[in-house]
Formats: sequence, structure tokens, C-alpha cells
Amino acid sequence: MKGLDFVRFAVFMGVLTMLVKPVGAYLARVFGRERTWLDPILLPVERAVHRIAASDPEDEMEWGRYATAFVVFTAAGTLLLYGLLRVQRLLPWSGHVTGAVAPDLAMNTAISFATTTTWQAYAGETAMSYVSQLAGLMLQNFLAGAAGLAVGIAFIRGLAREQSKKLGNFWGDLIRSILWVLLPAALILSVILLACGVPMTFSPYVTAHGVEGGAQTIPRGPIAAFESIKNLGTNGGGFFNANGAHPFESPTPFTNLLYMLAIAVIPAALTYTFGSLTGRRKQGWVLYAVMAALFVAGLIACDVFERRGPPLPGVAHAAAAMEGKEVRFGIADSVLTAVTTSNGATGSYAAMVDSMTPLGGAVVLINMLLGEIAFGGLGTGVIGLIMALLLAVFIGGLMVGRTPEFLGQHLGPRETKLIVLYTIAGPAAVLIPSAIAVVTRAGLAGLATNGGAHGLTEILFAFASSFANNGQNMAGLNANTPFYNVATAVVMMAGRFGLMIPALALAGSFGYQTKRPHTAGTLETDTPLFAMLLLGVVMLTGALTYLPALCLGPVHEQLSAGAQYHVDETPR
Repeated sequence: MKGLDFVRFAVFMGVLTMLVKPVGAYLARVFGRERTWLDPILLPVERAVHRIAASDPEDEMEWGRYATAFVVFTAAGTLLLYGLLRVQRLLPWSGHVTGAVAPDLAMNTAISFATTTTWQAYAGETAMSYVSQLAGLMLQNFLAGAAGLAVGIAFIRGLAREQSKKLGNFWGDLIRSILWVLLPAALILSVILLACGVPMTFSPYVTAHGVEGGAQTIPRGPIAAFESIKNLGTNGGGFFNANGAHPFESPTPFTNLLYMLAIAVIPAALTYTFGSLTGRRKQGWVLYAVMAALFVAGLIACDVFERRGPPLPGVAHAAAAMEGKEVRFGIADSVLTAVTTSNGATGSYAAMVDSMTPLGGAVVLINMLLGEIAFGGLGTGVIGLIMALLLAVFIGGLMVGRTPEFLGQHLGPRETKLIVLYTIAGPAAVLIPSAIAVVTRAGLAGLATNGGAHGLTEILFAFASSFANNGQNMAGLNANTPFYNVATAVVMMAGRFGLMIPALALAGSFGYQTKRPHTAGTLETDTPLFAMLLLGVVMLTGALTYLPALCLGPVHEQLSAGAQYHVDETPR
């Protein structure tokens, strides 16, 4: 790692760490319904929205009702977006598109954006109209992101309460997530992006004529508004096919840094919110420390692998290391983006993951396979890490002979089953469809460029990204086929509902318990020693689950590449 890389990474982590407490405290006040500086403006709006929607934020829900509302809301958003994409050619500002989106692609895209996956099997500048981008995709960026944040808050409430089956009101949490969190943050970020040169217009595309008579169409549009919520909502689907590597989306390294902070700040701050709402601030900082440790380890590993570059014969080392990377960002910012987005459920990118070194790309893949618990998405990151913590509590309790408890609540048979269900959902949803893809003609047909170990990595990456609701993909896999449109859509829904529903059920089970007093026999979970145990459990469970697939994919590719391009320099 170069010294300048270290400085960039240190600045990012330093700014992020400084924002954790103020943002986390603000979130705690918002969802604790305490007074904030936005209340005079937003409280009348909130009351009006609830009157129109005929909802009562004081009507708290048990976990089953909360989960049902979450599923119904997501399904309604999916259907509305699907219909919009199918009729987009009939709507205004659609002159640059050729027609409606194909049924299977529209279905995949609708599910993708409604689950915050934002998997892009299309080129936004040619396939989507301005109305589809704003009224469809951008609106879902707000709604789906807010729904995830609402579930995360409900999960924390369940752990904080006792003798209560109630987790809050989904509609109240949803509206607060939009009005008090996402909307003001997106407005501020959009203005900053405009000042940095990101376009914001509804004018038609421009045709430029070169000095030799050639013509080129230059796409543009309401990009600043789209980009702000794309990152704040941990969504990731870009306005352009090139995503964050396009100069209109991210013109400078400074805007790229803003995007990465926008992705990470709310998920990271939720650790402080957790500590505030549960009355265990120290526990919240331990969660953040574990997140930061995993994140920094990924940064260092990915930077080292990418600095080495692929072993390309006849190509200078520096040039080989820049393969697939945008020259405006270079290796350091490309690595920061890849690690942040793969940890943050935000499939945006500033470099082509398919062109990364096998082990550098493996870091990105592992971040998603581990559940994106180093910050993660809105709500999903803190849920995933706490689920891993509960598994560590169970294992640690067995090791030292102590009753498995967390925050004074007992991990009984019901809670343990829900934790196990949450833990095995990922391997089942990623490995089973990957295995089907590599043994079927329809699955292998998507490998348009690569086969062998890299082809396996591309397929594994696609399903890992879909389940993690990330959306990042390797461009060598042609995913716009009926097989992948349907298969990835199913995995996206498994990643959204297959994790959120067990988490809500667990929160409801915890909230109904009576908290036990802290005694000398209680396993301490807010110490550096337990943080090390948690890190070990995360890495061990990940290795036991995914190591064989990683060995067949990126590890085998790295070893094969080294052997293929090895030059015998022994003197003769």
C-alpha cells in the first residue's frame, strides 16, 4: 500500500467515525419521537400524510403485522414500477428510448429496485426514459431505502423493550425515514453535486459534431437528484450504464468521496442509535469497531492485490494494475469504492469489478457473502451484525458454560432457531442457484466472455450480489436473459424477505421477554475480547460455508494465472 492510499483511507474512516455520533443521535431522536430542529416544518406534513393514508402512527404493531405491512408495501411498489416500465414509451420525455422494457427485464428491474438491489441488466441512458428514471427508479430508491431503515429501527426496538409484543408502526417509521432522514439529506447532497458539475436537466440529449464530420449523442438528464438518493438509500443503480465511472455521475475524486460517505454514514451511525435506544452506548461502539475492523481489513487486502495487478505478459506493471479502472480515480479511489459499495448494499462502482485481479475481486465477493455487515444497507447492516453477535453469544456461552443472553434477554430454542434460519438463508440462496447455473445450458449461456474459474466467479458473484441486495455485477456475465432475470429476481426476494422476516420475528420474541438482571455469570458482550470472538465467528462461519466455492473460483484463477505467466529466470 502506498502512503497516499493510506492517507485517503484514513481521511475517509476519520470523517465517517466523526459522523457516527451526531448522525446516530439524530436518528435516535427521530425514531424515539423526540424533538428535532425539523419538527416545525415536517410535523404538519407528517400528520397530513397519515390522514391521506388513513394510518395511525400510534397504533403499534406486533412483528407479524409489521412484517405483513413491509411485504405488502414492497409488493405494491414492485407492481407499480413494473407497469411504468412497460408503458414508458407513452409518457413524456421518452424520445431517446426505443419502446417498453421487455417483460422479463421489467420484472427483474422492478423487483430489483423495490428490494434496494438495483441490479442493472440494462443501459439506463438508452433503455429508460426520464419519467422511468425519476418517477419509477428514483422514487423506489426513496421508498425501498426507507422501508429497510424502518425494519432496522423496529428490530432495535424489539431488543430494547421488555414484556411487549409491539415493534412500532411500520407506516409511521416509513414516513419518518423519508421526511426526517432521506429527503433532507438528499436535497443537501443534490445541491452540492450541482455545484460540483453533476448535470440536472430535462432537456433532450445533445448531438455533438466532430471536426471530421462524425456525430455523437451525449446523454444527460436529471442526474444530480438521482445520484444523491442512489447512494444515501444504499441502492446503487446508476443513471448511466457505466454508473459511478461516468463523468456525469461522478466528475471528480471529491464527488466520489462524497458518494462513499453517503453510502456508509447512516448504516454506521445506526450502531450509535442502537446504543442509545437500548441504553448500552458501549455496546454500540463495539458494534461499530467490529464493522470498522472488517472494512479496513478489506481495504488493505484489496489495495495490496490491485497494486500488484494481473500478470499480463508484455505489459508494464503500472499499466496492468490500471486495467478496468477510471483514470480520474486511480487505484486507491477505485478500491475505496469497490470495498464501500460491496459492504454497503450499494451496487454502484467506479471501476469494472470484472477487470480486478482474482483476489482483489474476491475481497468484493467476500464482503457480500459475509452479509455486508461492515456498515451494510439501511437497517440491514446492523441487523446482520447483531445476528452474527447473537450466534457468537450462543457459541461463547457454550464454550465457557454460561447462559446465552444478550441485553438481559435469553436465547431460548425459538430464538436460536430463528438465528440459524437467518444464517443459512444466504448459503442456500447463493450456492443452490449458482450450482444450477453451472450445470444448465441456460446458465452457461450467460458466460459471453469467460469460462473456467473466472466464469464460475461471475456466476457466484451474480447470485451473491442479488441475495445481498447489492446489485453490483461482473460485466462478463450476460444477465439480461430469461434465466438470469428470473433466477436473480427470486434470489433478490429471498435476500429481502428471507432475512427481514426472521429478524422481525426474533425482535418480537425478544421484546416479549422480561429482562434478566446482570450478574457475575452474564457473558459480557461489550468488551474487546468479545469483539474478537465476534470477528472470529464471522470469519469462521463464512469460511465453512463459502471457502470451497471461493477455492474453485477466484483462488484457482489466481493460482492458474501465476502458473500460466510464470517465467523461468534461472541463470543458464
